[in-house]
Amino acid sequence: MDWNQLRVFSTVADVGSFTGAGKVLNLSQSAVSRQIGALESALGVMLFRRHASGIILTEPGSELQTAVKEMSSRLALALGRINEHRETPEGPLRITTSATFGSAWLSARMNSFLALYPDISVSLLLVDNLELDLSQGQADVAIRFDRPTQPNLVQRRFMTIHYHVFASKEYIEEHGIPEKAEDLDDHKLIVYGEDVQAPITDINWLLTAGRPPETPREPALRVNSVYGIYRAVRSGLGIAALPYYLSEEAPNLVEILPDLEGPSIDGYFVYPEELRHSKRIGVLRDFLLSEVKTYSEDLRNARARD
Repeated sequence: MDWNQLRVFSTVADVGSFTGAGKVLNLSQSAVSRQIGALESALGVMLFRRHASGIILTEPGSELQTAVKEMSSRLALALGRINEHRETPEGPLRITTSATFGSAWLSARMNSFLALYPDISVSLLLVDNLELDLSQGQADVAIRFDRPTQPNLVQRRFMTIHYHVFASKEYIEEHGIPEKAEDLDDHKLIVYGEDVQAPITDINWLLTAGRPPETPREPALRVNSVYGIYRAVRSGLGIAALPYYLSEEAPNLVEILPDLEGPSIDGYFVYPEELRHSKRIGVLRDFLLSEVKTYSEDLRNARARD
């Protein structure tokens, strides 16, 4: 059987839709459908039962999914052991993390990393609302912002993201700048939507800053992604809590209420146990730890000057 077809099949089974699998695999929905159709024709059975609300695995499909997962795990283990014998860091390296962090912070540092290690071929797999399975070989290493609970993963806390309060220069010119937390009552606030799966419980802490928690402020806008909040703040719509790595992307953003700091979120560098001795992962880990140290020092110096 064609391994590419099996890979597409497994992703469709995990995601639960052809369209979602296409986004993960960077394929069109029609291309995914053709691959599944060809696999079903080769096997002579239906792998998915299609209905109005989505797709579900048939009994043969469930059996094949179990077999493909076992194959993927054994292949990832074999490749990891092979890479351990390389004397220099080289070969493919697939890194997965959230779309916003990967686009704004991580991708900006890949030029320096690849300049140091030109024989490593990096692929950034940036996804939200779906964690690629490292144990199944869907990625080699992940940067995650909730502590992994899956067994057989090596994890190291490597950075802490702090949220601070920002508004655009245009918003401040029109609405003024709050001097204390209580002044937020008179301003437009942008927060996360209620259906967001956040790594902390009080992600919308700005609604209760400076007032009793039982009487939160009513936000002007709810958005289900941090990038959406960032874009709304840039447009001058209102005030929001953002991580520093996003605020650096827009020169028109101004930090306000600098003493008002929200919850922090820890980021973890995660990879499968079988890749513990991988030189590619080792140099990436050391590089990112150095970058985080420099980044943190630069932030402290910038805040001290302000």
